[in-house]
Amino acid sequence: MVSRRSSIAFFVTGFGLLLRHESVLAGGQLEEPLADSVRTALSSAVSNSAPPVPEFLDTESRLKYLRWLGAKSDQLKNKKSDRNMRREFLQTLWYESHRAGLDPALVLGLIQMESNFRKFAVSRVGARGYMQVMPFWTHLLGDGDAGKLFHLQTNLRFGCVILRHYLDRERGDLFMALGRYNGSRGQAPYPNAVLNAKKRWE
Repeated sequence: MVSRRSSIAFFVTGFGLLLRHESVLAGGQLEEPLADSVRTALSSAVSNSAPPVPEFLDTESRLKYLRWLGAKSDQLKNKKSDRNMRREFLQTLWYESHRAGLDPALVLGLIQMESNFRKFAVSRVGARGYMQVMPFWTHLLGDGDAGKLFHLQTNLRFGCVILRHYLDRERGDLFMALGRYNGSRGQAPYPNAVLNAKKRWE
């Protein structure tokens, strides 16, 4: 018969291993003061709750999207085995990437480096979800509920809007924007890793 003390010790040890397994080594965005106009624009960008349903002006654009969806779904099989989950993830990623004016391959590369496609990943500094968004962003731009950062569309919406913001601040310099996203602005390892990962998804 297992003692109560042994059971508790086993639970604590197991929980610690789970946390260690789920943690990621990615850095996190640094909190910076935002001008009121910037805060308002970013808040507006993340507040629209429209479902991520792509719309197309012509048949060729729709076919191009469907080809992309099929190809990326095949690539993502080893990370997400469920076909419907892959489709929902990729559809949301495509929608939020285009909404923010970003290349979906870039966002896929960033997610690969940040969370390795783990929805509930948490970094050592508290960044959360697929795109490892820091909780302070929910206080700056949302209702302050950091738990929502584990919601698929919320996480991708915040992550894409934040990366777009950093790109604009860096005047289109992707290297510097990626460094800022990771909290390592000006250092090469992280931007280079994301850009290398991006090539896999192009």
